[in-house]
Amino acid sequence: MSSTDFDFHNVPVANEFGMKRIVIVGASSGIGLALAEAFASRNIPVGLAARRTKPLEDLKKRYPSRVAYAEIDINKPEAVSRLNRLITDLGGMDIYIHSAGIGFENLTMEPESEAHTIETNTVGFARMISSAYRYFRSKAKRGQIVAISSVAGTNGLGRLAAYSASKKFDQTYLVALEQLANSMNAGITFTDIRPGWVRTPLVMPDKQYPFEMTVEYAVPLIIRAIVRKKRVAYIDWRWALVAAAWKLIPDAIWTRVSTSVVTPDKQLPLDIRPDLNRSL
Repeated sequence: MSSTDFDFHNVPVANEFGMKRIVIVGASSGIGLALAEAFASRNIPVGLAARRTKPLEDLKKRYPSRVAYAEIDINKPEAVSRLNRLITDLGGMDIYIHSAGIGFENLTMEPESEAHTIETNTVGFARMISSAYRYFRSKAKRGQIVAISSVAGTNGLGRLAAYSASKKFDQTYLVALEQLANSMNAGITFTDIRPGWVRTPLVMPDKQYPFEMTVEYAVPLIIRAIVRKKRVAYIDWRWALVAAAWKLIPDAIWTRVSTSVVTPDKQLPLDIRPDLNRSL
């Protein structure tokens, strides 16, 4: 993806980033990679982290003076020390962007798939967000923590049970940390980016999604929200309306609504009983 794909002239006061140093965790694909290229192409120093480092290496070759990178698995305890080393290599951090996450339909409720999604999107999320928070507090400096959560966190989605529940956790965790920061006059701001469906490697290439957006369309909207330090930003206005409507539906009604995620829709399994012989 080239930086020429993005029209930054339509992003208000984008130059306010100045020489702020930005760290992006989950920068090897999708929104994270697009943000990384967007900033690096505008002479903004970026520290990039992901499990897969090949895309990060490629960006480093193209923008050698503006990119530092590290291999980080957010599900491992050593991710904290690796993040701190990356921040040191970058020369500091002013904005932390968390774009790491996984999610998919698990209609048979395969336990390990659910557990892996929860681990990455909640345990890994808390590990990295708290690390960024501690960095800003330890340096007694103002900073901004940005998290790419999801509209899915608005309500429980049966076809995306672990994903929607984990994104709700992310949103609530940011609220809790903001309260803590304010009680200490920490000067840390929080931005919760809640996209709808964006055409990234997270979605299935042969399926269509409601109100689907391209990365090229979504990223300038995300940058605008970060620049303006918006507390919550839905990407885009259509999903803001959808989320507002979802919030009005009582659980007693919501749990009887049949929601679909993709077109053509997946068939619900008729029998998900475990193979007891295999489990023994």
